[in-house]
Amino acid sequence: MKKFAIAAATVTALTLALANAAFAAQPTSQAPMVVAAGEVTEVKEVTSDTWITTKVKADLVTEKGIPGTDIKVETNKGVVSLSSMKTVTPQQKDLAVKIAKNIKGVKDVSAAGLKTE
Repeated sequence: MKKFAIAAATVTALTLALANAAFAAQPTSQAPMVVAAGEVTEVKEVTSDTWITTKVKADLVTEKGIPGTDIKVETNKGVVSLSSMKTVTPQQKDLAVKIAKNIKGVKDVSAAGLKTE
């Protein structure tokens, strides 16, 4: 019975030693993530531009009387550019600009790319 107790104690001690060594080999914490301030601003800006583009496009598509599916919308640093391969009326152009300007975050709207009749 004594031999069994000694063997069990030895196995337990070896198991704990190996387990402790395995845990010690694992990193306990990750290195802190360092991001330059400019990169964070750029990510926010891209997200904001993407959101603005999506919102302008959605509002143009749902507006009656505007060929919203034919109008291309691009946003760069809050400036929305509208363009189209098909012609639109001057009223449609003005309405498209008005819709884009009413979106939060839009700094300016360029409709030079919209062909008018």
